[in-house]
Amino acid sequence: MMLKGFIAGLVVANGFEWFAHKYILHGVHRQGQTRYSPVPDSMRSHWEHHRIVRKTAFLDEAYVEGWQNWRTRNEVGSLLVVASVFGLAFYPLSKGMSLAALYSAGHYYYVHRRAHLEPEWAKRKIPWHYDHHMNSHQDANWCVTKPWFDYVMGTRVISALELQEQNPLGITLPAALAQVVNSCINHFFPAKWVVTPIRSAT
Repeated sequence: MMLKGFIAGLVVANGFEWFAHKYILHGVHRQGQTRYSPVPDSMRSHWEHHRIVRKTAFLDEAYVEGWQNWRTRNEVGSLLVVASVFGLAFYPLSKGMSLAALYSAGHYYYVHRRAHLEPEWAKRKIPWHYDHHMNSHQDANWCVTKPWFDYVMGTRVISALELQEQNPLGITLPAALAQVVNSCINHFFPAKWVVTPIRSAT
C-alpha cells in the first residue's frame, strides 16, 4: 500500500512541478502588463536564472555560490515550503504520498542543480529541461525531473534529434520496451517539434 501511495505521490509531484513552473515561476501573460505570479520573488529569481543560462551555455554559478546567492536561498526555501505543505497534507491520507512529496523536493533540487553545473549531463539525462532553456520558445517543456506532464499536457517541444529522450517516461529502459512505450504514449500524447534550430551553446 505504501508503494502505491509513493508512486501516486510521484505523479502528483510531477504535475505540481509542471503547474508551478508554468504559472508561478514563469507567471501568467497579461496584455499590456507584466506577467503575474502569486509569488513574484520566485518569478523574478527564475527569469534571472533564464537570462544567465542563455548567456553561459546552460551554466548557473548560483549553484556554486550556494547559500550566499539569493536565488539559491529562494529555490531551497520554496522547496522546503512545498515539501512541508504537501508532506503534512498527504500524511493522514497516505504515508507513501507524504514520503514522495519530501523525496520529490529533494530530488528536484539535486537534478536542477546538477543540470546547471554539468550541461552535458543535462543534455543526456534531462534533455527536456535543456530544451526549456535553450529552445527558441521557452514557454514549453515545464517539467524538470521527468517529462511526464509535458507529454500529458502537450507541452513537450523537441528542438533537435539529439535532445529527444529515449522514451517519454524519461527513464532508461531496454530498447525493446522503450519502443513499446514510445509507440503507446506517442499515439495518445505525441511530442511537438520545432523548426527553428536550437540556440548554439558556443
